[in-house]
Amino acid sequence: MSAGVTFDTSDINRLSADLTKAAGKIGPGVQIVIRKTAFDVEADAMAFCPVDTGNLKSTIGHSDLRTVGQSGTLEVEIGPTAKYGGHVEFGTSQHGPAAYMGPALDRRAPEFYAALEQLAGNVLP
Repeated sequence: MSAGVTFDTSDINRLSADLTKAAGKIGPGVQIVIRKTAFDVEADAMAFCPVDTGNLKSTIGHSDLRTVGQSGTLEVEIGPTAKYGGHVEFGTSQHGPAAYMGPALDRRAPEFYAALEQLAGNVLP
């Protein structure tokens, strides 16, 4: 006599279908969240930036949102184009740090994560 085992895969099939549908919905939403965060971090960095001549502050910006590699990873770079931006942020042997990018990112990180969680909650049943 043999014992048979039966699996009900209907829940797994439903989850697979839900995830497939979510992929098309979540991508555009994530792009919106990243773009908004980039603008917010940029604005905060400009507000926190120490000003001597105003050159450093005027070079703070962000890149266009881009997809990296085949995994679909989204990326945006935020920061100054002035070559001495890192010296101001992290300091040198002559001058202490005057962080402006780090605090701007730290200020916006909780909102970023909350927006992603909300997006996931809205997309997945």
